[in-house]
Amino acid sequence: MGKISVTYFADPGCPWNYSASPALAVLRWRYRDQLQWRTVTIGLAEDTARYAEHGYTPTRMAVGNLHFRKYGMPFLAEPRPQLSATARACRAIVATRLLDPPREDEVLRALQLAWFTTPLALDQDADIAQALERVSGLDVAAVVAAIDEQETIAAYEDDKLQTRTAAGSATELQGKARQSDGPVRYSAPSLVFENDAGLRLEAGGFQPVEVYDALIANLDQTLERRPAPEDPLEALEAFPEGLVTQEVAAIMTPNNGTPDRMAASAALITLLGDGSVRRSALADDAIWQLA
Repeated sequence: MGKISVTYFADPGCPWNYSASPALAVLRWRYRDQLQWRTVTIGLAEDTARYAEHGYTPTRMAVGNLHFRKYGMPFLAEPRPQLSATARACRAIVATRLLDPPREDEVLRALQLAWFTTPLALDQDADIAQALERVSGLDVAAVVAAIDEQETIAAYEDDKLQTRTAAGSATELQGKARQSDGPVRYSAPSLVFENDAGLRLEAGGFQPVEVYDALIANLDQTLERRPAPEDPLEALEAFPEGLVTQEVAAIMTPNNGTPDRMAASAALITLLGDGSVRRSALADDAIWQLA
């Protein structure tokens, strides 16, 4: 059985990145450890000056986020107290990579959920710490303390350099690259897949799950592709940190069909009624976990 490496260009403050969560959950369900993920933080903004120059306000950004609800992830319809840049949150992810690598993905997830479902300002260390409290077993104080350490900053700057190498790439050809601060960069959530033979394929920016699945199928036909589960409990067992409703619906959808959110919701509510799962409210939706 083969393996495919996945370079995942991500930023916790990008609503497109966050909205791709159901598709990314499907990939993790189907291919499990046959996909070897490596996160590269983008660093969309070092400070809020660029946002302010373009007329963004907390209210405008909260209203803009409503557009993304159609993709199924929960969004809080409330402006945060101030504009927030993404650099410190990205460095918290990098700090986790250096201190506690197995929890890097969970930290990215926790920061995304905080960014889009709470009013926390994630360029403030106290708010970052509060967001990371949902990551079980993480030494939150150590991660926050490491945000300004030279090793963290150097690794973060390397991430930024890797991100800003999209000139001439398939991502740029498809119109999915961005040039917000100089060099042409990969947008979030760009995925670059590479097989053992060195063949490299790109899915730049926000893409439907069919694109990812087709690239993987063409890279390695020896992979085991796990079918969709018939019961939400199977999905929740694979994701003990929890899934939102749309992620459950996406994982339960056979062969890249259209997710049936209503059916997934009904199944989850039934399981909640018999005590098999627990529900934690989250903005206009919820996180579901095994009881």
